[in-house]
Amino acid sequence: MQPPRLEISNIVKDFGGRRVVDDVDLTVMPGQVTCLLGPSGCGKSTTLRIIAGVESQDSGTINVDGKLVCNGAMSLPPEQRNIGLMFQDFALFPHLTVAQNVSFGLAGRKVTDRVHELLGKVGMASHIDDYPHQLSGGEQQRVALARALAPRPRIMLMDEPFSGLDDRLRDDIRDETLAVLKSEGTAVLLVTHEPGEAMRMADEIALMRDGKIVQRGAPYNIYNAPVDIQAAAFFSDINVIRGKVEGALTDTPFGQFLAPGVPDGTDVDIVIRPQHLKIEFDRAGRGPSPTPVEGTAARGVVERARFMGASSLVEFRMDFDGSILKAVVPSVFLPKPGMPLWLMIRRDRCFVFAKE
Repeated sequence: MQPPRLEISNIVKDFGGRRVVDDVDLTVMPGQVTCLLGPSGCGKSTTLRIIAGVESQDSGTINVDGKLVCNGAMSLPPEQRNIGLMFQDFALFPHLTVAQNVSFGLAGRKVTDRVHELLGKVGMASHIDDYPHQLSGGEQQRVALARALAPRPRIMLMDEPFSGLDDRLRDDIRDETLAVLKSEGTAVLLVTHEPGEAMRMADEIALMRDGKIVQRGAPYNIYNAPVDIQAAAFFSDINVIRGKVEGALTDTPFGQFLAPGVPDGTDVDIVIRPQHLKIEFDRAGRGPSPTPVEGTAARGVVERARFMGASSLVEFRMDFDGSILKAVVPSVFLPKPGMPLWLMIRRDRCFVFAKE
């Protein structure tokens, strides 16, 4: 069986008495893209620097293709790890041409062939004699990618590499970058704080918080089965309905919700994303009849509605407790403030978490 291209085990790092990386385990297979996702300051970049060898861990091990790279007793220098790096700053040499930037540090008879091959892959062959100041930000990013891939690294570490690009460029550059990395068979560990970027690029997402990886999985799984309320909220807006468990059930204005394994008397948060609320019109003060799938309807009054392009966002103040719930509706739906409407929520789209 093929070993992981990258395997890190029990990595720990303290700075000034504060633990910034806390017992992190991670594996990345050849050709796989893993996103280390989390808010600023959670330890993502420090983890990347430890893997690259520019920062040392306090404990734990790192293996590349099954071979030990570093532990508490030994550590290979960065240049011997065969790991490529891409950061927010493209850091191209301003006095070198595109070709010279890509070939920098390479040796051998086939350097020119490799440069032409990579510049062709990233769509920059026509700029081979240009200098960095003659290129746009997206073009510089492509050159930086070609340079990082030139020595054929087994692993590519990427730290927010697309954050400096305009929104219009970003998606195209990300897709192109991913295609090139896949074609090279490189194992990729991408650090980002943007859930959309992680969902778009990753085969696997490792969600990091306070130095720990709190959840790992494919984008679909991690989005649809969050480990806690914070994980759910990191990927999208959420609505929270509060209740108390009695007999493994929680009574709410929307009907009862199952809470298996939660002790009686426990306060719970029932979480549902705005796109999973269903809106029904008011019928002389009455709402729709309850259903097994969508439960009981609860009435709210429109606070405001905003058109968002592909969808509309409607905010309701709920009759039962005065709380605000948000619903996302496809296309144009802009009811006037003060209009009463009824909301229903899909049971299979809700998450029930014991209140922290």
